[in-house]
Parts: sequence; structure tokens; C-alpha cells
Amino acid sequence: MARPRSAAEKNDPEADRRPSLVDDAYAAMKQAIQDSTFAPGYQASEQEIALRLGMSRTPVHEAIIRLQEDGLVRVLSRRGILILALAPEDMREIYDVIIALEGRAAEMLAGLPDAEREAVAAELAGHTQDMAEAWDAGDLPAWGQADARFHRTLVERAGNGRMNRIIQTINDQSHRARMLTLKLRRELGASVAEHRDIIEAIRLGDPDQAQACAYHHRLRARNELLPLLESFGLKHL
Repeated sequence: MARPRSAAEKNDPEADRRPSLVDDAYAAMKQAIQDSTFAPGYQASEQEIALRLGMSRTPVHEAIIRLQEDGLVRVLSRRGILILALAPEDMREIYDVIIALEGRAAEMLAGLPDAEREAVAAELAGHTQDMAEAWDAGDLPAWGQADARFHRTLVERAGNGRMNRIIQTINDQSHRARMLTLKLRRELGASVAEHRDIIEAIRLGDPDQAQACAYHHRLRARNELLPLLESFGLKHL
């Protein structure tokens, strides 16, 4: 049963819009963090953030609380907020989680009934084709976006809400680092073939093969990325 509205809320013209305003502030801040408009190490007051976003302070304050729970910012007592950076060791831990969860997700998808497997495989194939076309065109941002859609779909369609929430938080934390390092990575083209191997295993209903393909795909990406971070001296992302 919904909580009765207080007299103050009844007289507040923004009360009905407040959840939407908070969602808008949350989405705007997350996007600014991911595209480095708010770069790692950036520190600002809530009022400064609100002014930069063209929003009022109350929804920005509530959005900041959510972003701190996501591990994207840290609230500093009387000093505003700090946009958190990632270190190579953070990326190692993030990939450990991704490798485990996506392998299990692929295994679950391969165990679905035939019609559901085919629908998921077709959706994943569409994202993979977008990747291939972006790679041929040399459009790295589009490649990264299509790759993110593939991996998001892989977990979402497995139907485990807890897995999905965990992977979403992990992806939010690692997105900026992945996009910043795309130009450094030399094996992006291999991802298309590996995605197609995962799709084929799902389509054939082979859980063990689907899990193995997903596991080795992410393991290879991790083993390529982490040495690059070290060799280029990228200590914070």
C-alpha cells in the first residue's frame, strides 16, 4: 500500500516529478562520468555539479548517493564529491567477476528451450554484426557500444536478476576504462569470431561449450588489457 502523501508533499508542485528528476540526474551524472566529462579525480560540491548539469540540488544529492553505492563517486565530508578512478588491480578484480558471471550466463542460455535459444542467439548475432561493421569502418566508439550491448544482452537474457544487477554495477565501473583503452588493444577483431562461437554454442544447446567459449573470450580480453595498462603506465583510469 502506498504511503499517504504529507501536507507538504501535496503542496509541493515537484513532488510527483521528484523520482523522475532523480533518475534524470543519476543518468546525466553517470553519462558524464563514463565519457570523462567528469574525469577521474574531479572534485566538486553538489551545487557545482547541479549547476553544470542545469539541475536543482535536491535530485543531484539523491543521485550522488546512488552513484556512491555504484562505486563511481565518493562523498567527502564538507568537501563535495570525488569522481573515483580505476587502477589496473581494480580492472583485474572486475574481470574476475565478469569471467565468472558471463560464463554462467552463457551456460544458462544454452539450456533454454529451442525457441528461446534461437531468439537470444539472433539478438546476440545482431549485436555482433554491428561490431563487425564498426570494425570494418574503423569506428571504435561504435564497436565499443555494440560490444557492450552484446555482453549486456548475454547476462540480461539469462533471467537472473541478481546476476544482472551485479554485472550492471561492474560494467558501469569499467566502461570508462574500456573505452579509453580501445585504441591500445590489438585484438579487437578476434572478439567478433569469439562472439560467434558463443552464439553457436547457445544455438546448439551446448551449455558446457557455451560456458567455455564465454570464459575464454573474457579471459583473453583480460590477459590482453592488463599488460597494456602496465606497459603504457596507465595507473589510473
